[in-house]
Parts: sequence; structure tokens; C-alpha cells
Amino acid sequence: LGLETMGSYGGTLYKTPNLDRLAAKGARFEHCYAQLICTPSRVQLMTGQYNVRNYTKFGLLPRGETTFAHKLKAEGYATCIAGKWQLGRQKDAPQHFGFDEALLWQHTRDGRTKIDGKRVDKRYENPILEKNGESLVYNDGEFAPDLMVDFILDFIKRKTEQPFLVYYPMILTHCPFVPTPHSEDWNPTSVGSPTHKGDKTYFGDMVEYVDHLVGKIEAELERHGLLENTYLIFTGDNGTDRNIVSMLNGQPFPGRKGSLSDGGTHVPLIVSRPGTVSAKVHNDLIDFSDFLPTFCEIAKSSTDGLTLDGTSFLPQLHGETGKPRKFVYCWYNRDMEPGKTQISARNQRYKLYGSGKLYDVPNDLQEKQPLATNSLTPEQVAIRGELQEVLNHYEQFDRLAQVIDGRR
Repeated sequence: LGLETMGSYGGTLYKTPNLDRLAAKGARFEHCYAQLICTPSRVQLMTGQYNVRNYTKFGLLPRGETTFAHKLKAEGYATCIAGKWQLGRQKDAPQHFGFDEALLWQHTRDGRTKIDGKRVDKRYENPILEKNGESLVYNDGEFAPDLMVDFILDFIKRKTEQPFLVYYPMILTHCPFVPTPHSEDWNPTSVGSPTHKGDKTYFGDMVEYVDHLVGKIEAELERHGLLENTYLIFTGDNGTDRNIVSMLNGQPFPGRKGSLSDGGTHVPLIVSRPGTVSAKVHNDLIDFSDFLPTFCEIAKSSTDGLTLDGTSFLPQLHGETGKPRKFVYCWYNRDMEPGKTQISARNQRYKLYGSGKLYDVPNDLQEKQPLATNSLTPEQVAIRGELQEVLNHYEQFDRLAQVIDGRR
């Protein structure tokens, strides 16, 4: 889900009181950017590297990669993941990547099944999940996001006496769009959605259920006296689905998941830790390569020997200047097809594509009017040059470009 879904960012169609409250009392980042879709975002988030270096195929995290879970586990943190996996089907994959405990959808199976000859999605109502690699089937009206949050709450309860990391890559608000237990027409006997997209009228219910679940996690931390000792971080892994139109600051804002535009990559980032993270709106650039170094700094874990593209934003959370990044880079090729790579580099205002098109994004959110090269101001010429240097720098790591150019 994109930032236009959150009330604290100017979204008006959906009610997100818990997240809005966290944003009001904590850090809200105006310029956080994810990848275009989920797997590339998770690979970048977990490893601190741009996809140009280590993305190999959809639905996979190469087993040689070091994740933030590895780093924190080595510092004595108990580690837990619940939610969507889709990073390798080996039974031991979550543990291999540093997670002690796991409750996942799309781990060793694809999370769908055939019922009466129809392929049915089983990620929400009466789901099929896997706990530490063991298959579980639910048929008593369970809702997978509730099961996952209950798993997280139990983990927190058991680990209150030691440092812990919980990674919750939500399956909400991914399609199929379906009723939640808070919807008027929630059906606990549903076997799952028979269509990939479901019914988009339920998208708002799903956003509001996300907010409800975040509230439950916050309440559990408070119950155990852990709120002031825990960084609670919320973001989105890509923009909103393309068939959803929300309202942002009074204007229609279409989702553009799968696109390098703001509608595909501009996501909320809210961080709360009462007494440590002060209430502030931040304009620094953040992208998903920044999370691993941030977590390592929190845990006092060295990043020596790691190849990283990210920079810790922990100083900003503590009211310091830190070392804000000057650009956000994006490399995207879902299926590693030669000739299909999309790249861009941007700052808070301008975005340069590999095609050479430059956009003034705040004044052209849908990116319909690239700036004419012969009418750029001196400042825009300088910025374009800086962004082109970013694209040139990362080209050396682009395996597909090297194959096309005959350099290999």
C-alpha cells in the first residue's frame, strides 16, 4: 500500500487512527521509497543492497545473502517472522536466513489450492500456512492476518526478557480484495477467493484492518512495559494496486504497483519509540537498502565486510542530522529478461530514468510531462548530471546490461 492510504499523509478515504497516532507522536518520513513489487522489496530490505547487485529471480532470496535477521541473531536477539515469505521453498529457508520462528504463507507451497476444479487463493480466510516449515490447514473461520499477529503476540510474550526482532511482512493489503472479520459481510465459511483480484470494494476494509493489527501489536508491547524500549516501524512494500484509486490531499490518486512512478514506489514510513523518537516530520530520503544498517546500528552490530548501499537513519530518529542520502536508486527486472530492466535515480523532487526522461515529480505526480532538455534551468542541469552519475555508477553491477552490451 502506498502512502496515499494513510490519514497522516493526507489520505482521506480510509480510517487509520492507530497509525496516524503513531505518526503524530513519532517520526513520519515524507520520502520513503520501496521497490515496485514485493519480492524485490523484501530482497532489498533484508540485505541492504540494491537489486542490481543480488536479485536473481522472482520469489527467491539467494541463500548466500546475509540478512538483518542474521546480524541481530548474532547479537543475541530472538528472531521471528510472520506473514508472506515467497523467498525460497526449502523447508529450512526462514531459519537459514536467521529467523528462529516462522509462521508463513507461500513458504514451501504456493498458498493456493484447487476446490471443485477451481484454483482458490488461500492467503486470507481459512488459509493454508506453514509453521517452521510444517503445513497447517485452517477450516474453522480463521483469518490469516489474525493468526499471524497472534503468533507475533505470543512470541513477544515469551521473549520479554531478551532483545527480539519481529519481522511482519503482511499479506494485507495484497489482492485478492476480500472481506475482513470487521466487514459486514464477513463469511467465516469462505474457502477463499476464486479470482486473483477479488472485489476492490473491500480494499478499504483491508487497509483499516492493517491499522487494527498494528494497534494490537502496540498494545501488546505496552502490556509488557516494552513500548519505551522498542522501535515500532511501519512501512509499505510497494505502491497500491493499479485498480485502486484513493484520495490524497483531496485529489484522486491511482495506485501504480509495478510502476517506477510515485504511485508504485512512494510508501509510508512511520517509526515510534516513546521517549526516544520525538515527534517530527522528516524530509530525508529513505529507501529499503537503509533498513539493515539502521537495525545493525540499533543492535550495535558491525557491518564490516558487508556490501551495502544503504545508510542508517537511526541518527535522524534520535534528533540528529545523521548522513542523509542524496539519491534513491531503483533497478527493476521482475523476471530477469534482457531488455526489460527499468532504472531510475531521484531526489525529493526530480527523477531521472534510464531513458533520459527527467520529471519534476511533485508538480507532475503521474509523470506525464518530462522536462524538455533544452529548457532546463542551470540548477536542473546540475541535478540531472548528479542523477546520471548515479545511474552510471550502478551500471557496472547490472549483469543483464553487460550481457546485452557484449561485455561478457
